[in-house]
Amino acid sequence: MKLEYLRGVSTLKLDVDKCIGCGMCAVVCPHAVFKVENRKAAITDADLCMECGACAGNCPVDAITVKKGVGCAQAVRTGFLKGTEPDCDCGDDGTCC
Repeated sequence: MKLEYLRGVSTLKLDVDKCIGCGMCAVVCPHAVFKVENRKAAITDADLCMECGACAGNCPVDAITVKKGVGCAQAVRTGFLKGTEPDCDCGDDGTCC
């Protein structure tokens, strides 16, 4: 099963010029957002990104940026942990996704 969030809203960015191809982003990403091709990282599908920040936190050359804990992905995680419905204030009724 492929988990996608809202299309086109991910804050994930990769600066390929900075990338050294170490592959840490591909190793730590829980949703396989990255792959390494021709000694450089590549984003497979940014819509799979849950904005956890693991990739950016493990990139030794700061080639990846992502606003960790924003948007619906964070609301879903927080709701799960609290046992409540997701709430990121993006819907008219205050619910998310």
